[in-house]
Amino acid sequence: MNDFLQFADLASERLGGRVMAANDDFFAPKENLLKESKPVFVEGKYTSRGKWMDGWETRRRRTPGHDWCIIRLGLPGIIRGVVVDTSFFTGNYPERSSLEGCDLGNHPYKSENKRLLSPKLEWNPIFPETALKGHSPNLFPVQNENRFTHLRLKIYPDGGVARLRVHGEALPDANRISRAEIDLAAVENGGRVVASSDQFYGAPRNLLMPYRAKNMGDGWETKRRRGPGHDWVVLKLGLPGTIQQIEVNTAHYKGNFPDTCSLEVCNHKSGALNSAGIDSLTWQEVLPKTKLKPNRRHVFNKLHATSSATHARFNIHPDGGVSRLRLFGRAEIIANPAATLERFNRLSKQKAAKALRDCCGSTKWAQQMAQEKPFPNPSTFFQAADKIWSELRHEDWLQAFRHHPAIGTKKAQSKQSATASRWSAKEQSTAQSAPPEILAALAEGNKAYARKYGYVFLICATGKTSEDILKALRQRMSNAPEVELRIAAEEQHKITRLRLEKLLQS
Repeated sequence: MNDFLQFADLASERLGGRVMAANDDFFAPKENLLKESKPVFVEGKYTSRGKWMDGWETRRRRTPGHDWCIIRLGLPGIIRGVVVDTSFFTGNYPERSSLEGCDLGNHPYKSENKRLLSPKLEWNPIFPETALKGHSPNLFPVQNENRFTHLRLKIYPDGGVARLRVHGEALPDANRISRAEIDLAAVENGGRVVASSDQFYGAPRNLLMPYRAKNMGDGWETKRRRGPGHDWVVLKLGLPGTIQQIEVNTAHYKGNFPDTCSLEVCNHKSGALNSAGIDSLTWQEVLPKTKLKPNRRHVFNKLHATSSATHARFNIHPDGGVSRLRLFGRAEIIANPAATLERFNRLSKQKAAKALRDCCGSTKWAQQMAQEKPFPNPSTFFQAADKIWSELRHEDWLQAFRHHPAIGTKKAQSKQSATASRWSAKEQSTAQSAPPEILAALAEGNKAYARKYGYVFLICATGKTSEDILKALRQRMSNAPEVELRIAAEEQHKITRLRLEKLLQS
């Protein structure tokens, strides 16, 4: 089995996936692509348009080009693999297919249909035009760390596809994650299966689904164990946190439920975890071996105290089936620079420039940065900031300088916003708490510096003592004006970089 098949189908109808549009579905409707059931073939069944097919099928193309279909993912996220299933399409399957994606932000999507059909919308390639096999599940592993909300499947030149499965990790909107108790392992919160001992009758990813199991085939069920040991599944929590309540549901499992279950957790933040590294981890017991009952929702509140966890190992003894597992707790909110940058990219240019001006007081720098949106990743964001700052004129540098208070003053007069003022207070906290004699020397030094150069003394104060700052001020007083201006500009550049980093950590 390909590893990516362990991930949830982000396009699943039961998770909210929907087919939005297609250029043609003459023989079979586009909505069939996301049907939960496996495709079937009914011998001798016809409609008024031709043979009935369980999939999406376009008419025979007589002009150049290709056919396409647009899908909204039920759970936006990172795609790990795609299955283009052409089951029962033999003489009428497409020769090739490709897949593209875009990110329209968070649901509800503003002007969704209009944006999806706009020729101006930028679609990012997920896999290129690739040959397909007929009457087969065509598997495409994906290596792309971008978040996607919508996909466009292209088929060349025409034909039929039975099903489309999009396996990946949900990437929720961090702003919507409640600080109250949530299901840390839920698939919609980014939870996923890392490995399992057995999945003979049912996939372990079913444990994490938000909807109720409809029957025994909609849970995790192992084969009958004939030797020693027990079955288990290791989960990566979508959000690290402290588990406070466990819910184990054996709905529909009556003669085949596990006798007991237990749960362990670990904190593993140093890279991805695979099946080979599971036994080398230090696991902490949260729930000891506990009796289970058939067809029952069990709630366990009396748990062993534990610290924040990133992974959980759910054990069933000796084997059997469980329909759902919920691990409720308080999430550890972790900064996600990529997600923050994505939210920044969606700001209007005016709002983006305002946020950037809190980082650097130069209006031209902030406006040019806002014009550069969208930034594909933090690296390009910082590169643009460096380049634009280096190309500014001296008067733009001076404007940025005027947005800083004099170091060491208690109530500084500057043109800073409330956000920038809070940053300055933190950056200068050491200097502001200096002994009275140091504060007095800094005040006199700042006045002398301003008389000589015409602007406030600038230094990246983070990590520096008040004595370090006073020493640097006195040394720099001997610099020629042109030399000092460039030194001050470099210090402003350092301050801006630190503030941009904080902006992406917010």
